[in-house]
This record gives sequence, C-alpha cells and structure tokens, in this order.
Amino acid sequence: MPRQRRTFRSLLCSVVVALALVAAGAPALAHDHDSTRSGHPLRIIAYVLHPVGVILDTLILKPAHWLGSFEPIATLVGHEED
Repeated sequence: MPRQRRTFRSLLCSVVVALALVAAGAPALAHDHDSTRSGHPLRIIAYVLHPVGVILDTLILKPAHWLGSFEPIATLVGHEED
C-alpha cells in the first residue's frame, strides 16, 4: 500500500508541475485595469465581502430554496414554480 501511495503522489505532483508550467507560458486573460473604479473604498469592501456572499449563497440559500420547493413547505412559504 505505501508504494501505491508514493506512486500516486508522484503522479499527482507531476501533473501539478506540468499544469503550472503550461499556465506560466500562457498569457494572462484579465480585464483592463480601471484605477478610477478599483480604488474606491466601497469597491475594496466589495472585494472582501463578495466571496463571503457566494459561500453563504452556496451553503445556505440554495439548499433552503431546494427544500422550500417541496410540499408542504412550498405552500407554507409561498413558493411558486418559475
């Protein structure tokens, strides 16, 4: 078992290194930087809060919506089909 584990780790490390080398040679695909918008204090706060909102949406709101779409909960909460 330890030999198989070492082989798997070696293969995984090789794949990671190969992907890193390929990514290093590729040009970056970023949007143009607009310093008048990105330095605004509210934009900086949004950079911090956006990932928190995505995590809350994924872990709490989407499962709650899924559960609320089933009867009898759908009738209680007023869920309507799209």
